[in-house]
Amino acid sequence: MDLLSLLRTLGALGTVLGLLAGALWLVRRYDIKLPGRVSGGSRKRVEMVERLSIDAKRSVALIRRDDAEHLILIAPDGHVVIETGIAKPAVAEPVAAVVAAPVPVTPINDNLSELRQGFGQLVEQARTRLTASARG
Repeated sequence: MDLLSLLRTLGALGTVLGLLAGALWLVRRYDIKLPGRVSGGSRKRVEMVERLSIDAKRSVALIRRDDAEHLILIAPDGHVVIETGIAKPAVAEPVAAVVAAPVPVTPINDNLSELRQGFGQLVEQARTRLTASARG
C-alpha cells in the first residue's frame, strides 16, 4: 500500500466520521424526531419520586406510575415490592392554615423511638418477603 492510497483511505474515513458527527449535532440541536425514538414531548408516566439509602448496599425507592405510587426495596440480590398502589398525596394545605394550627409538643426521644421501630418493622417485612421469594 503506497502513501497516496493510505491518505485517500484516511481522508474517506475522516469524511464519513465528520458527516456522522454533523448529523448527530443536527439531531440534537434541532431536536429532530427520529423513528423509533421513545422520548418525546408527552407526559412521563413513570418517575422516581424519592430514593432513600438504607445502608451501603440497600435502598428504598418510591416510584410513581400514572397516579399510583409503589415502594420498592432495592438490594444487590434482587428487589422487593414492599407496598403497591399507594394513592398520590393530596395537595397540601395552605401555609397560613398550617401555621395557625396548634402543634402538639412531644418529646423528641418518643418520636425517634417510634420512627426507629416503624422503620425496623419495614425492613423486617422486606427481608421476610425477600427470603420467601428466594426460597420459592
